Amino acid sequence: MNQYSSLNALFASNSPLIWLFLGWSLFWKGLALWKSARRGEKWWFIILLVINTLGLLEILYLFVFSKYERKTIPKDKQIMEVKDEGAK
Repeated sequence: MNQYSSLNALFASNSPLIWLFLGWSLFWKGLALWKSARRGEKWWFIILLVINTLGLLEILYLFVFSKYERKTIPKDKQIMEVKDEGAK
């Protein structure tokens, strides 16, 4: 019982700070998860979902790791290249 009462006192005394950290973390986590899902990066999505670092890993992902673009050829360009090669 003593553990729970001290834990409850900690949350009660720092309630605004906890809500601030929660909001901060939720904002960055949501943004990073959305971007990793849109880019189709399953492993980043899982890592960002499971690991909680108060937004630090999420900020690093958004501003450092997601800057690297994967080089893919759009489908319409692939079709045009195949057609051009067949015409020669």
